[in-house]
This record gives sequence, structure tokens and C-alpha cells, in this order.
Amino acid sequence: MTPEIALLLAEDGIANGAIYVLVGLGIVLVFVVTRVIFVPFGDILAYTALTLGALERHRLPGTVWLVLTLAVIASAMEVAHHWRSARLADLPRGLALHGGLPLLPAIAVVLLAGRDLPPVVAIPLTLALVLPIGPLLYRIAFRPLADAPVLVLLMVAVALHFAVSGLALFYFGPEGVRTQPLTRAVLRLGDLIVPGQTLIILAGCGVVCLLLFLVFARTAMGKALRATAVNRLGARLCGISPAQTGAWAFLLASALAGITGIIVGPVATLYYDSGFIIGLKAFVGAIIGGLVSYPMAALGALFVGLLESYAAFWSSAFKEVIVFSALIPILIWRSLQSRHQLEDEDDAEEEAAA
Repeated sequence: MTPEIALLLAEDGIANGAIYVLVGLGIVLVFVVTRVIFVPFGDILAYTALTLGALERHRLPGTVWLVLTLAVIASAMEVAHHWRSARLADLPRGLALHGGLPLLPAIAVVLLAGRDLPPVVAIPLTLALVLPIGPLLYRIAFRPLADAPVLVLLMVAVALHFAVSGLALFYFGPEGVRTQPLTRAVLRLGDLIVPGQTLIILAGCGVVCLLLFLVFARTAMGKALRATAVNRLGARLCGISPAQTGAWAFLLASALAGITGIIVGPVATLYYDSGFIIGLKAFVGAIIGGLVSYPMAALGALFVGLLESYAAFWSSAFKEVIVFSALIPILIWRSLQSRHQLEDEDDAEEEAAA
């Protein structure tokens, strides 16, 4: 391997790692707040790219029908919930959040589909359409099971993935989509040529990470999310609604998935099920952070991107095997670390009892 090839592989690995960073942060965010391993995260990513591709080809994206279906189901659940609890005064607000707001971008897409939309219109429209998917899935599938064991939530998440992925196949078909590039510029650094699309991926990752930091550090919503992640019962006693923070977490996850789908679409051909494998690789990075640490999850995602890039060079046939095999030593290390923590806690409890 020459230094030039090593630099090219590093460039590709860092770009892929930046994509996994965004996905990994979304997975960690949802897990620490709701204890849900959000398997359909990658499906929302794929829906974003497929939706933008459909708009670029002047077609009505099937995502409209997904959002409409989810909105109807969520609205029906809101009516049933308020009827049973005899809190009909709050029903209009619930219907507006779960039935009214998601329909606005869907109606806009129906009216504008088939026209030659510039990217400055098509991209925000796509993001607005996929944004409600996460909160609607949370309201339908996870909020009623908020106190269920993590294993039950995982099984529900896997079932949702297959349902949403199957609907993507029905709505968009098996054909892949690659969206129009956001830029065709290139940056030359000596013998190294960096495509402008790679710079957009890196810049997008950096901006999103900065915005997430500001949200968690400076906003009431971010502080509520952090409080719920630390102690759900304590947050509830302080007047923070776990159901509300769960909806916020899924809303942010949808935003992350949408942004990732926008910047990935021009550099990779995405199919109805492509988001799942992207989510799995990002999950490996999130595991490095123990599904609790955002910085460690980001570093783990960059490691996965670099590992995948160099593994593809040395043995492209075993690229996926090498990446997912990295889970084994990571899980062993995590289990040993957790055992030491449990032993320290037991010793502390024995000393306190004595």
C-alpha cells in the first residue's frame, strides 16, 4: 500500500465514519432517553433519499402514504386514550400534534410533486415530510410500552423495521436511487483530490454535532432530555414528562436520519433496505460508547468507517465480516468493564451495610 492509497482510504473512511457518527448519535440519543434501540432509524434515512429521488424525477413519493397512515393510527390512539382517561379537553392538542401537523408537509408534497423543484425547495420539503415519522412511530409502538423490558422494546423495534422496510419496497419498488449531487466542486490538496460532496458530509457532521451540543447545554428541551436519560423517575418527580421527552428524542432522531439521507443520497445508491446495514455499522460504533456516551459513540463510528475502508482494500469480500467481527472484542471488553463496576457497587453496598 502506497502513501497515496493510504490517504485515499483514510479520506473515504473518514467520510463514511462521519455518516456513521450521525446515525450513531441518533441511536444513542433515543436509547438513553427511552431505552429503545431504534432499529428503524436506517429506514427513515432510506425513506429520505428515496423521497428526494422521487421528487427529482417528478413523482409523488410513497412516503406521503406512510405519513398519512401513521397519522391516522396515531390520531385514533389519541382519541381512544383521552376517551378512556376522560380528558377530552386535551384531545384537540393531541390530534393537532399527531394528526394535523404531519399532514401539512404531506399536503405540500402532493401539491408540488410532478413539478421541477429546485434543491432549495425539494430538500426542505423532504425533511419536513420524514420528520414526523419518528414521533409517530413512538406514539404508536413505543409510548404504550414505555415501562416494558428492554428486550420487549427491541423486539418491537425489529418488527417495526420489517414493517417499514416492507412498505418502502411496496411504495418505491426494488430499484435503487442516487440523488443529484449537492455540489460538483473539488478541493485539491497536492496529489489528494477531495470531492466537494465529501466536504459537505464532514461539514454537515460537524454542524449537527455542534447544534446537538447547544441543544443539550442551552435549551430547556435538551436539559429535560438529559434529566430523563439520567433518571426517569427523578425527572418525572421534577415535572418532566417522560412521554414528552421520548417524543422529542424521536423527533431529533428523525431529523438526524433525514439530514444523513440527504448527504448520503448523492454518494451512494440507496435501496429500500439500504438504511438497515448503515444503521448496523453505526450501532457497532455506538456499542463502543456503551450506548451512553456521545463522544465515545462518535469516535467509535469514525473507527468503524476507517476499518471498513481499509478492510475493503485488503479483502473486499470480507469487508462486512471484518466490521461486524469487531463487535466481539468490544463486547468482551464492555462485559469485563461492567463486571468491575458491579463488583465496586457491591463492595460499596457491603461497606455501607457494615
